[in-house]
Amino acid sequence: MAAPVGQSAKRGSLSVAVPPPLQSTEASLIPVKSVQITVLEGHDLKGVKGETPVTYVRVEYNGTTLGDSSKTDVSSSGTVIYNFTTSFDYNPDGPNSLDDIAHKPIFLTVIEVLPKEKRQKDEKTVALGQAVVDLLPLLQGKCSFETTVPLHAAPGSPMENLRPDAKCALEVAVSVQESLLSAAQLSGGNLLRVTLEAAYSVPDAFIPTGPQQNYMVSLQVPTAGEKEYPLLFKNGVLKLGGEKEPLPRPKKWPISNILAPGAQSIPDSFIVGGSYEDEDGELNKTEDREFRIQAESIKKRIVWDVERRCYLEPAAVLNLQKHIAESRYWPVEITRVPVVTSTKGKSSKADKGDDDGQISFHGVAYVNVVPLLYPGVKRIRGAFRVVAYQVCEVFEKTKCLLSVFRDLGHQINLTKLGATSAGINSPHSRAVASRNQKEDKVREKDGQRKVGMSNALKSQVSETALEMEGSGCQNLEGQQYTEAGTFLVMEIELDKALVPKRLPEELAARCVKEMIPPRPQFPCRTAGAKKAVKDYHSQITSIAGAILDEYHELFGKQVTDGAMIDHQTLEEQKCQLNYELNRSGKYFAFKEQLKHSVVKIVREKYLKTTAFNNLEQLQAFQSELYVYLVDQMHIALNQDTAAPTLPTFASCEQLRLFAHEAEVTGDYELASLYYQQRVARDRQNIQYWLDYGAFCLLIEEDIKAQECFREALSLNPSHLYSLLLCGIAAVIMEHYEEAEIFFEDSSCLEPSSILAWTLLGLFYDIQDNDIRVEMAFHEANKLLQARLTKEKTIIEAAEGGGKCYSLSLFWTSSISPKLKSDSVEPVVTIQLPEEEAPAKGTKKISPSAKECYERTISFVTDAAEMHFVYLRLGSIYLEEKEYDKAKQIYLLACKKSASCLTWLGVGIACYRLKEMGEAEEALSEANALNNNNAEVWAYLALVCMKVSAQPARYYSIKCDNLNKEDLLQEIHEVQQIVGFGNPSF
Repeated sequence: MAAPVGQSAKRGSLSVAVPPPLQSTEASLIPVKSVQITVLEGHDLKGVKGETPVTYVRVEYNGTTLGDSSKTDVSSSGTVIYNFTTSFDYNPDGPNSLDDIAHKPIFLTVIEVLPKEKRQKDEKTVALGQAVVDLLPLLQGKCSFETTVPLHAAPGSPMENLRPDAKCALEVAVSVQESLLSAAQLSGGNLLRVTLEAAYSVPDAFIPTGPQQNYMVSLQVPTAGEKEYPLLFKNGVLKLGGEKEPLPRPKKWPISNILAPGAQSIPDSFIVGGSYEDEDGELNKTEDREFRIQAESIKKRIVWDVERRCYLEPAAVLNLQKHIAESRYWPVEITRVPVVTSTKGKSSKADKGDDDGQISFHGVAYVNVVPLLYPGVKRIRGAFRVVAYQVCEVFEKTKCLLSVFRDLGHQINLTKLGATSAGINSPHSRAVASRNQKEDKVREKDGQRKVGMSNALKSQVSETALEMEGSGCQNLEGQQYTEAGTFLVMEIELDKALVPKRLPEELAARCVKEMIPPRPQFPCRTAGAKKAVKDYHSQITSIAGAILDEYHELFGKQVTDGAMIDHQTLEEQKCQLNYELNRSGKYFAFKEQLKHSVVKIVREKYLKTTAFNNLEQLQAFQSELYVYLVDQMHIALNQDTAAPTLPTFASCEQLRLFAHEAEVTGDYELASLYYQQRVARDRQNIQYWLDYGAFCLLIEEDIKAQECFREALSLNPSHLYSLLLCGIAAVIMEHYEEAEIFFEDSSCLEPSSILAWTLLGLFYDIQDNDIRVEMAFHEANKLLQARLTKEKTIIEAAEGGGKCYSLSLFWTSSISPKLKSDSVEPVVTIQLPEEEAPAKGTKKISPSAKECYERTISFVTDAAEMHFVYLRLGSIYLEEKEYDKAKQIYLLACKKSASCLTWLGVGIACYRLKEMGEAEEALSEANALNNNNAEVWAYLALVCMKVSAQPARYYSIKCDNLNKEDLLQEIHEVQQIVGFGNPSF
């Protein structure tokens, strides 16, 4: 179809050049839409002759000149009004298809008309500059848009020397009467962008001297039908290296013969690079860093920096998903072809169609495109190794039979393939070959040279290639890619993710509204200031009592004698008391004890939670606060001493310890009671619900565990561990749809959580969803590697500075490192050694166990679960009758985390050491913490009988459920000794 001739129009009225009528009935059935281009104005133009040159603008698209505007004078300010409108016809199945619009821009060339000289018949013209208009908005559903595009100077144009502040540009409007895309295409279609950056570390045989070579890369993209269409990247530039490619740098159009060098760059499209660890390719490990740096800065490379766009119909999008799921790799071929030039009057081999042997250095890179099926992923970028193209290997990895350069290259001369983009590069063209009817007839007769190969021909080509490989014909040139370590850096991007990702808002709404019952609001805090002052009084009284005790310890004898103490002696005592408090560190401890209550007063009474603006404000506030604190101190010290109150029962932290202790020792009924008491004290504490729910999972009460986790989630719908535990409970109960929501929500809310991604991967593994398993574990591994790299950097920095380490960074063979979830600080955890099974009737302690426990408690930094280390080591000492050591270990446990079992251990050790007074006190304390422990009552009975020779009948009643035969026998023997006859058990 001939291109329409453009015509001028007034600004604001888009006058359209009427295209000639279609020539056939079949063509008339094709829906044709006219795309109108209006060049409105030009700014900051400068000509060769004078300041007011005569110029016109030429509009070109897809290799065709659409028209020239009328010749117009440029004003003295550099402004010119063209108001020129022209158009081209869009045809979905012919030239100017959606794929053409996706990757081919409109070119606007501003041309100056030079004045005629004497004896000059024709006027001369010179190109001043060229601008490009991207038609991508038409593929985004827009029917019209206006844009201001820069006018890039042509070589030798006076516009190269414009003033720095000049902005030479053209104003352009583009419109269509109706959208090029239907509603189905807008919702289901997609835009694929493939950016080929460079091939690094190319073979040494690639040298810039000698015959000119065309370095080409191609890959095939699925279409709406069974065929695939190739994307071709040609005219790669061979560079010798020496410096790294700049970042960011613009991407280029996949079109050659652009007049102005600046017009080769796609507007607002750049290669920005990134860290190697964040890439999706093959060379993204820490050990690859040095090689990548050398290859990208020192060694030879071939640079394209070209972006190729493809519009994908909804059916093509589905085929793309299917293709990726079935074959995770895309073969990206690379080769070089000699540039063949023909002299006038002579025909070259290429002209004759004899292009055998033209392909050399045929290689392939296997690009893993599976990440494009990850939810929400639209882009992959990375480095991919290039190896020799071997048909067997390509078919095994990609199930691909056709090679663009080997198979299609024998039908269409590669030099022509590189010079034209119609036909083979068009995914919507019905005739893949040229539209010339004579060529079509010739190619129909020559079936082996036809682009659209039949299935039989595919098999024939593959069998031939396999026979060649089997007979020993190897791609020796391609092997040089492997030897050189060649790799391609490329990017594949989609406008819309193939697999949509649920929005965090949607996930949170489903979790809370559909699965979690509504909860009342938190109760408002009242009397916060009053409580803060009361706490301050309490701390003052406590510290004063401690100081008084210290004074009594130093000078108690003089005070109790009732002697009069003069002022000088009091001053000396005061100085000595201050010295002792500072020397022992108690003064610092008192300050730390008081600090928290002072902070509460500042926040609750003065409502001060932000920093001060200047030093004067800070000093004024400090003075006011000091006066107030001193006054309150006097009030606290002068008030009447209140009657002593009985200590309250265990705190919530002690309840947690008791519950965990009972859980480890196997007393699940007691543990459940402690967990329930803890929750009852504060139902707004998320951690209390999670601890109780985890315990319920342990004892296989799944429904109760689910209720606990959902209670925790209702308190905070964004709490990571609540979401994860809700997901775990849902998996246990086989509610997989709910579980997926919980796990996905956790990874959305905390994308840096290794634990969240790991659990998500395990869930997908249960579902046999291999692609998403890979996605989740890839993210978890990437985060873990980043964390380990950061820790390694910290350690290396410390080593360089000669600093000491915390013991928590080192461990022996008996200690295993474990990272707290979502924490970069390592902690030492203990793998409690198993004790050897004793023979029947004997008690045998593992020796490779006692030594381990003793070594563990000798560390400066406590390991995790130290409470149970104390209990186990103490029990070993008791069984080996090392009662002194047992007493010390149990006392150490009582000091750090007292419980019924720790005081019971102290009581038993004291009883065996015949320290009955201390034994009674320890056992009484154990009984106060848990008055249902039969063993405590048993030892209390023994102590009672030994001390007061009483039968201890009440104690004996509490021992009914004691299951230790040796202890019952001992009680019986003691009763016999003290003369009480038959035991009352």
